[in-house]
Amino acid sequence: MSMAPDPLAATAVAGYAQVNDAPDSPAAAPVGEGALEPPFADPGASARRIGLLREACRGADLAAFLVRDTSNIAWLTAFDRVFDDEAAHVLYVDRDRAVLHTDSRYVTACRAAAEGTPVTVDDAREAHAAFARRLHGDDFTDDLGIEDSISLAEYRRLEQAFSPSAPFRETDGVVVGLRSVKDAGEVARMRAAQAITDAAFSHIIGFMQPGMTEREVQLELEGFMERAGAWGLAFPSIVATGANGASPHAIPGATVLEAGQCVVLDFGARAWGYCSDMTRTVFLGEPDPEMRAAYEAIRRANEEVEAMLRPGVTGRAAHELAERVLDEAGFGGCMGHGLGHGVGIDIHEEPVLSPRNDRELVAGNVVTVEPGIYLPGRFGMRLEDFGVITDGGFDVFTRSTHEMVVL
Repeated sequence: MSMAPDPLAATAVAGYAQVNDAPDSPAAAPVGEGALEPPFADPGASARRIGLLREACRGADLAAFLVRDTSNIAWLTAFDRVFDDEAAHVLYVDRDRAVLHTDSRYVTACRAAAEGTPVTVDDAREAHAAFARRLHGDDFTDDLGIEDSISLAEYRRLEQAFSPSAPFRETDGVVVGLRSVKDAGEVARMRAAQAITDAAFSHIIGFMQPGMTEREVQLELEGFMERAGAWGLAFPSIVATGANGASPHAIPGATVLEAGQCVVLDFGARAWGYCSDMTRTVFLGEPDPEMRAAYEAIRRANEEVEAMLRPGVTGRAAHELAERVLDEAGFGGCMGHGLGHGVGIDIHEEPVLSPRNDRELVAGNVVTVEPGIYLPGRFGMRLEDFGVITDGGFDVFTRSTHEMVVL
């Protein structure tokens, strides 16, 4: 099933082609796995991304856009090592200006990062709503786009600031949609983050053994990624042994690894502002026939989907192929979750590989492929890679083996 072309997706694809076809694209430089600072510099990223947002605004007849989501702001500005988890910023973008409103805790770092970009920094001591009202002015016939992810309280503050009129218009996923198509610099950063993650897997299978707890393995795994150069974790790591593996988002605890079990390891590094994501299932001794059959099924599902991914394939089609493979192997209905999701600045982004997504994938989408089998009270397992959709297919970032790992 194919849907009508999405104007926002077309805008994003055009931006992807512009940077990925450039001869001096950041991805053209080699990324050394042991390098402390791979060559990711892309001085034009901020101007290019803000240009994509302006083009999307023109297509939607918006005079300006107010960006509140911190990940969206980080992507648009392309600032490194500036933003943290605190939602302390707002970005106002119109035809001529891109103004970041922040406070004294961040202003020095923001101004340093803004040099050479189209972004100006405003640290006026006023609420974000008052800032937006001041920049937008008194012409309330000009629509101001706002994100539907803002809180109700913040929406009420905007209403009050713009009273008696309300020129803002709620939008759905505008910047998120632009972010779903990665440029070459973003791809290079995720490859480097994944190199750390692959190294962590090699380390942890030499470390873990029966008698350890899930929590012990988690701490060693995460500590290795930090020591290997990660800026942080993409998400709290999952280490789930035995019956705990049947819970896809199990929280590591005091459960002890025992011979005869399998262990699900789902983890990722956050490095150079971007996430990686992988899952491997490790066996503590030779698996029984049912475990072996289940692993062979998820491996086949993973590899068949990765072979079919390319522009034009829908998220639904990818998911349904995996479900068919699992069903043919006797494990129908044992997955339960969507096959995959986008990855980037956040660990969960667009697009998704799931029955809910009938949109066609495009070059520049970065997605995971993670079929799983979960048998409550017995065991669970998953095999996950991630990579980028290219004109020629699916370029997998993950380098760890698909062969069964038996300790």
